[in-house]
Amino acid sequence: MRLKDKVAIITGAASGFGLGMAERFVAEGAKVVIADLNETDGQKAADRLDALFVKTDVSKGEDVRALITATLALHDRIDIYINNAGYTHRNCPLLEVDEETFDRIFQVNVKSIYLSVQQVIPVFRKNGSGVILNIASTAGVRPRPGLVWYNSSKGAVISMTRSLAIELAPENIRVCAINPVAGKTGMLPLFMGEETEEKFELFRSSIPLGRLSTPADIANAALYLCSDEANFLTGVCLDVDGGRCI
Repeated sequence: MRLKDKVAIITGAASGFGLGMAERFVAEGAKVVIADLNETDGQKAADRLDALFVKTDVSKGEDVRALITATLALHDRIDIYINNAGYTHRNCPLLEVDEETFDRIFQVNVKSIYLSVQQVIPVFRKNGSGVILNIASTAGVRPRPGLVWYNSSKGAVISMTRSLAIELAPENIRVCAINPVAGKTGMLPLFMGEETEEKFELFRSSIPLGRLSTPADIANAALYLCSDEANFLTGVCLDVDGGRCI
């Protein structure tokens, strides 16, 4: 039980990578809080995992404050905060992405980290420790064409992770990131731009180990980075990518 009695908030945990992390963390003894806009799937996952569900738009400060308040009301502490919720545009030429979509990408992928830090760092300071894990992307390391604004948002997540890590290290607050390669999640069709076997094969063939990522791949990496086994790691942005970024 590598996370026994740890309290972990995971955003975007109603499906995909977030749900995979929630399942693994509960199996390892954590008390998980699922934060998601999808109330139906989020509550269903929470009921199955004996977790708390809080409907949350991570781009809104009042929602993030309510998430922290609800977690503390039930568990009286927070040990781990995972910024997993994400948003993207469909693969297309950069000039075809409208301003509203651009804003939403940066609100969900980048501003959400600012908002979570504002709320959770005082809690971690009271605890004397804490872990923030940001789910970035290989898109921020080795960008794919047609995803300029999404790529850029994930580059910002990587930079924020390292900046937070260096400033918070003296307080025993660790900040790390995972850079997943594309996986079979709800955003895959958007990354591809067109749902054809040829486009899928193009994505798969760009990964040396020959397959896309899975929620279990990301959950395994997250478990390590959030556990006490990684207590000397901060600022790490771990590529979980089957060799894509080599």
